[in-house]
Amino acid sequence: MIKLGITGGIGSGKSTVSEIFSLCNVPVYIADAESKRLVATSPVIKEKLINIYGKELFEGGVLNKALLASHIFNDKAKLEEVNAIIHPEVEKDFKEWVTDHAHYPVIAHEAAILFESGFNKLMDRIVMVYAPLEIRLERTMKRDNTTREKVLERMQNQMPDEEKAKLSDFVIVNDGTRSLVEQVLGILKQVKDL
Repeated sequence: MIKLGITGGIGSGKSTVSEIFSLCNVPVYIADAESKRLVATSPVIKEKLINIYGKELFEGGVLNKALLASHIFNDKAKLEEVNAIIHPEVEKDFKEWVTDHAHYPVIAHEAAILFESGFNKLMDRIVMVYAPLEIRLERTMKRDNTTREKVLERMQNQMPDEEKAKLSDFVIVNDGTRSLVEQVLGILKQVKDL
């Protein structure tokens, strides 16, 4: 089995590329969605977050995302502390998911912070989805109904595209001028020939 990591900056089109891989019979583990599920359901994560931030974080049994965000926003140390709680549980969940999908020759793991979280070390090949900054800004502002400033703020918390590209085995360009399907099929052909 070959494990592909799919990454890219906010608004690059990771989700679209992941959907194309899925249509090509490559199961994709969406780390963002799975981490949200685990934060909501994992007793281990819940207990550790309550120990740090108090019971009000899960008032009514549900995570108060706004309260957690207020604790970690613009505080790199607190963000790293929360990630150190969540990432090991996501890794454990991913490894179980891989076992469940062992009959597939290629699987994928999509994560915006693939390198920052260290999940790249679990992958055989890395695919980076690239889009020019202005396109990423427009897509994200429209999708999240937010301002340019807020998107730029979020982008500052991610590894720059240039660094991600250097660390990746493949770069998919998503600027509207090249076929994403052809790029994905090209990568799958190369990966299956390994």
